[in-house]
Amino acid sequence: MIDRPAMSQTWRRLTFLHWPYEPAVVKRLIPLALELDTFANAAWVGLVPFEIHNIRNIPHFPETNVRTYVIGPDGSRAVWFFSLDADRLVAVIGARVLYRLPYYWATMSVTPEKDAIRYRSRRRWPHASLHTSDILVQPGDRYQSSELTDHDHFLTARYRLYTTSRGRLAYAQIDHPPWPLAHGTMLECGQNLIDAAGLPAPEGQPLVHYSADINVKIGPLAMC
Repeated sequence: MIDRPAMSQTWRRLTFLHWPYEPAVVKRLIPLALELDTFANAAWVGLVPFEIHNIRNIPHFPETNVRTYVIGPDGSRAVWFFSLDADRLVAVIGARVLYRLPYYWATMSVTPEKDAIRYRSRRRWPHASLHTSDILVQPGDRYQSSELTDHDHFLTARYRLYTTSRGRLAYAQIDHPPWPLAHGTMLECGQNLIDAAGLPAPEGQPLVHYSADINVKIGPLAMC
């Protein structure tokens, strides 16, 4: 639980796309103070597009992040972000200043297409506009709790993020109910955001999870 959250927000129409990577390929891109968290002898890289609602004084906007999973010095299991693209400049500036996260300003949209959802993104000046994503995902039925495996929880149940501030490791807590996860199918995936993070392009079909709506509280940044 977070006693005094720095902000509250709602995440909607969120899709997790995950691919396995050789741990050594990913480990070189995270701080030495963090341990890479692996499952089935693989590191996992996620591409996560969604919409953010209910931030005070900011209209809702799309976001897409590229991430992996780490273990902190105190043993906490957390997220490490390689990049976060967002469609609101004020949110980009605020997150860079307050949380030292690698946010990028982008032109983005989240639109329904029949029974699927299309997520589009293209980075804006001063970032390179060649970094884009165009993803079409079809949400499926909700998981029953008995269906969810340790792997599903490993990829989605993360309640801390790590970053660096002035050369030091820092973190923020994230609080929300258990994910209301649903199955999902990737129909199209054109993107080079993972490549832009310094990783090889992902190979094969990703693991897909979808969540329609969840309320989130985020704590202030704290130094390790």
